[in-house]
Amino acid sequence: MREVDGLSLAIVVLAAESGKEWKSRRPKAVHAIGGKALVAHVVAAASRVVASEDVFVVPAEPDEAVRAALAETAVRFVAHEGALDAISGFRDIVVLPGDLALIRPETIKRLVQALRHEGAAMIAMVAEGNSSGIFAFQTSALLAHLPEGKAQRALTASSQARFTAILESSGERVAPLEAYDPTEVLGARTIPELMAMDATLRAREAERLMLGGVTIFRPETCVIDADVEVGADTVIEPGVQLLGRTRIGSDCLIRSGTVIENSIVADNVLIRQSCIVTDSEIGSGAKIGPFAHLRPGSEIGEEAHVGNFVETKKARLGKGAKANHLSYLGDAVVGAGANIGAGVITCNYDGVHKHTTTIGAGAFVGSDSTLVAPVTIGDGAYIGAGSCITREVPADALSVARGRQITKEGWATARRLRQNAER
Repeated sequence: MREVDGLSLAIVVLAAESGKEWKSRRPKAVHAIGGKALVAHVVAAASRVVASEDVFVVPAEPDEAVRAALAETAVRFVAHEGALDAISGFRDIVVLPGDLALIRPETIKRLVQALRHEGAAMIAMVAEGNSSGIFAFQTSALLAHLPEGKAQRALTASSQARFTAILESSGERVAPLEAYDPTEVLGARTIPELMAMDATLRAREAERLMLGGVTIFRPETCVIDADVEVGADTVIEPGVQLLGRTRIGSDCLIRSGTVIENSIVADNVLIRQSCIVTDSEIGSGAKIGPFAHLRPGSEIGEEAHVGNFVETKKARLGKGAKANHLSYLGDAVVGAGANIGAGVITCNYDGVHKHTTTIGAGAFVGSDSTLVAPVTIGDGAYIGAGSCITREVPADALSVARGRQITKEGWATARRLRQNAER
């Protein structure tokens, strides 16, 4: 239990409201903006005020969707009828709707400070004269006046009005607190309003990155999720999408149309136009694209090149390795300094299992070669263009596996003469 200003505090997040208002079968709280569920944003803000284990979530029933959205957190789940009993040991309680994804930790702290300095039993946050559903109360003051019974002690979306009526009728003081920013504490009643929240959140994240030294051209055209981090002096061009838990280093250039999701990009990386990078890692000084596709499990080494229309999947390229044109590298290990020619593919799937291709350091694989896994190309080996390699190639060897070229002098002239004679 973490104390705030020397006093114990719990935060309850109400995530049980249905999505019927949005014509949805899913609970409101699991709809996503900024790359994660609404309730995950609320929990993240709450967890910057108290320890995660002091955040209690009241989920919908069935609760699988809400639990899945918060699977990586340490929050505790409680049923709405048992919520007050579960947190009765805390001095103060803050209650937050689970769909207010724009709520800031500073706003929660301001609510707590008001509760502790206004001398009221309960503080309710309002915005532009409207209730926000955000309120805080002194546990002992509320419990002293609540009737017995699970229904009376339940925490639901209607609790604020009910608790206010009970406390005021008992002579306790309930005070309002005006929100500084209404957009932060008023939720969405429709999907278009939800998308407006998404735009606000993404604009906020773009501004945060720019204030940290990142240059973003036309930020209104970019899609940047809330958990993305980018180093100073990186330049992001229009139309870029940075999704999930992506981490990008300093002095990078991310060119237009690129989508990077849940990936790590080191310093001084160039990602040219219209690349897709998913669940991958790119080393410092590497150059990617244009039109490259790095599928999950790709590890691109320092100063490596992955060029136009090259696709990788579970491929590890060593330092300075190059695959510049029209290649597929799946389940492959490519050594440092190796050169993969245009049109090279690793045949990694036999219809049942995936197999690994290993290409040694400094190897040269000629254009339009097929490497049938499992197979190993030794360090410094050469593969002749157009080869189909099915067996191991020793280090520093030359391997050519293609049909012998046959040339017949004058054949084309004779063929044309025959065709003319038949007309």
